[in-house]
Amino acid sequence: MSNQLPKGWAETSLREISSKLVDGSHIPPPKTALGKPMLSARNVRDGEIIFDEFRFIDPNAFDVEDRRTNIRAGDVLLTIVGTIGRSAVVLEGTEPFTLQRSVAVLRPIGFSPKLLMYFFQAPQTQKELQHSSRGTAQKGVYLKSLAKLVVQLPPLNEGKQIVAEIEKQFTRLDAGVVALKRVKANLKRYRAAVLKAAVEGRLVPTEAALARRESRSYEPASELLKRILAERRARWEAGQLVKMTAAGKHPKNSNWKAKYVNVALPDASSLPPPPEGWIWSSIGQVFDVYVGATPSRAKPEFWNGGIPWVSSGEVSFCRIRETREKITALGLENSSTHLHPRGTVLLGMIGEGKTRGQAAIIDVPACNNQNSAAIRVSETGLPPEYLYRFLESQYEATRKLSSGGNQPALNKDRVQAIPFPLPPFEEQRQIVAELERRLSVIDELEMQVEANLKRAERLRQSILKRAFDGKLVPQDPNEEPASILLERIKTTRAGRV
Repeated sequence: MSNQLPKGWAETSLREISSKLVDGSHIPPPKTALGKPMLSARNVRDGEIIFDEFRFIDPNAFDVEDRRTNIRAGDVLLTIVGTIGRSAVVLEGTEPFTLQRSVAVLRPIGFSPKLLMYFFQAPQTQKELQHSSRGTAQKGVYLKSLAKLVVQLPPLNEGKQIVAEIEKQFTRLDAGVVALKRVKANLKRYRAAVLKAAVEGRLVPTEAALARRESRSYEPASELLKRILAERRARWEAGQLVKMTAAGKHPKNSNWKAKYVNVALPDASSLPPPPEGWIWSSIGQVFDVYVGATPSRAKPEFWNGGIPWVSSGEVSFCRIRETREKITALGLENSSTHLHPRGTVLLGMIGEGKTRGQAAIIDVPACNNQNSAAIRVSETGLPPEYLYRFLESQYEATRKLSSGGNQPALNKDRVQAIPFPLPPFEEQRQIVAELERRLSVIDELEMQVEANLKRAERLRQSILKRAFDGKLVPQDPNEEPASILLERIKTTRAGRV
């Protein structure tokens, strides 16, 4: 609130200017059968009441003549539990409803309900509501505290002018916000189209077409895959020899090599034909896939070391150069996590939220936890950005591959089985370069849109602050002061008690 009361205004409390101030705590438990809508705080947004998701209550509960259940047009709703401070006015023609206790109902006397609604939305009031909230797990504002909330009441006509000016400026502001959100949606669609074109071989000329045009040969993806598979087998054999030698076992023949498992090509019968020179493979066929682990939290000596350790929450379509936590060499040795080379692509596997299906590239050698898969792209010499962008293009499809009840999840087998369109090596480099060029422009535009959306919200708060500091509309020195309006309100209120 302003330290100095604007000229002609009067200071009062919310109780003094309302004939009704209740919440829905007295309402019986809601029923699951059809009945009357029982709204909660989630149904109240600043300026509107949303009838999208709600529970129902037995219609017979409305038969009682209880003025607290009699919500009518002109009442102001205020969320007082959880998300505190959202407000809306009940409009004429709104279908009958009742409320859970997370929403308070106020009935202003003698002045515009919209003035009270905007008063609640003003940053000065928001600060006061947060200050008066109580609770640990879920904060709330008690009605007793709400009734004492200080209100600076303008003269009647000035209040009407304030509402009109707020709505005029908000209308212009809302039009700008709608335009910005439209741009944001268009950028999202363009981004998806660019990614789709990239992984379908339509973003840059194919290596096959360029080779024909330039009368030269090229390595198709089928040959690239053969080379990758040969190198993977050689790495496995070298690793096995190291293990056997360390254990004092020296192979007498090459029979042990038969233990190597070749990953079969995926069934491409339901997949679209790949572009010329490309081949359908799978992530597990082209790359080694690892699942991480978490060293014991009960062992302090495993933590706060120098080895970066990535939690699944950090896998969010980004490049990771620094991690929130690090483990020690002892922690690495005593867990099943692995230290992966830079250029490894991580894929989130767990969670109902956004994490599952998101990807990241690690730009430093790092370990990861059990909730993400580590795909070692750098071992193949291929650009990790191509797989990373492919996973970005497949985000929604990848999430649908998960299983589980309460917490859907991917696993190593599902990650390895994801079909992967493999272009020739040089074409991958060209795709990545063109993707980065286009997506960098999109990223810049998206940042500008977000900055302007935040600026619009700051401007909205500035308008409300100026309104209740008495600086939004000119003041009329000849207008009846709010003190007289307040006396009339008190008289009216006394007559209703």
